[in-house]
Amino acid sequence: MAAFVEREGHARVLRTRKEDGTSLGTWLNNQKARRNRLSPEQLGQQEALGVAW
Repeated sequence: MAAFVEREGHARVLRTRKEDGTSLGTWLNNQKARRNRLSPEQLGQQEALGVAW
């Protein structure tokens, strides 16, 4: 995710986006769906990348 943000300049990932064989869009969608179960550290990392909840 960090490489995507660095390269693209934003954290708006389409659900169908794949990076290095990983479905980045699906991963991010799952993170958002499970945000209530993420640790404060994990939430902070996502927010530092600019993920809009």
